[in-house]
Amino acid sequence: MDLRLAGHSALVTGSSAGIGATIAETLADEGCDVLVHGRNAGAAAAVAEQVAARGVRAEVVLGDLTEPGVAEQVALTARDFGAHILVNNAGPFAEHDWESSRPSDWRTAFEGNVLPTVRVSQTLLPSLRAHGWGRVITIGSRAVRTPLPHMVAFSAAKAAVVNMTTSLARHLAGTGVTANCVSPGVILTPSMYRMFEERATAEDGPQEWPDEADLVKEYAPNPSGRLGRPADIASAVAYLASPLADYVNGIELRVDGGITGTP
Repeated sequence: MDLRLAGHSALVTGSSAGIGATIAETLADEGCDVLVHGRNAGAAAAVAEQVAARGVRAEVVLGDLTEPGVAEQVALTARDFGAHILVNNAGPFAEHDWESSRPSDWRTAFEGNVLPTVRVSQTLLPSLRAHGWGRVITIGSRAVRTPLPHMVAFSAAKAAVVNMTTSLARHLAGTGVTANCVSPGVILTPSMYRMFEERATAEDGPQEWPDEADLVKEYAPNPSGRLGRPADIASAVAYLASPLADYVNGIELRVDGGITGTP
């Protein structure tokens, strides 16, 4: 299916690896120019090279979005790039429960997942409004509806992101700019692999990587019977970014294999 993204441009924050990199490459496959963002110059350049190989324009913007002024500067670079699609993907996760979490852990979760989304979006919105068409897509988590007991601060921060998405969609009513959220389930990325390995080592000592069927059964039972892949999230984002999704606005699209259950 032609998503009609040729000729459009996008900023994907946190796109130098993992889900963000796959989103950038998927948008490029649809003919969309992409501004790749990250903190590591080499990693971001490598993704931009893959994006450009699809025959579209690709550039890199670097910066830690939690640092003062950086999110705004990244957004201004996106404006100059001509981006009218914003994918707020950047955001850290860490494991903390109610007993072990400290105020600094909660602050880090919100400063990493909520405030950059606000700052980048606010700075880019005037350009989207002036253009009369745009997309703001933010990556949430299945944890927004089923808070994870070992990731309490992250779960709360991502819940705020979904609330913000609904608020932003209403704020942008009649402008031609939509705001939506994609909430992944358990997605097999390098960072997820590391988390599983660190947890297994801490609990039982070094051991072999469990097969996917065991992980699904023990950690993420879901009706689809598998763990997610970055491409699952990227496909959802590409649809919401496209003109085909003009009538989809203010939603949280759960791409989690059904792990969350029905409302």
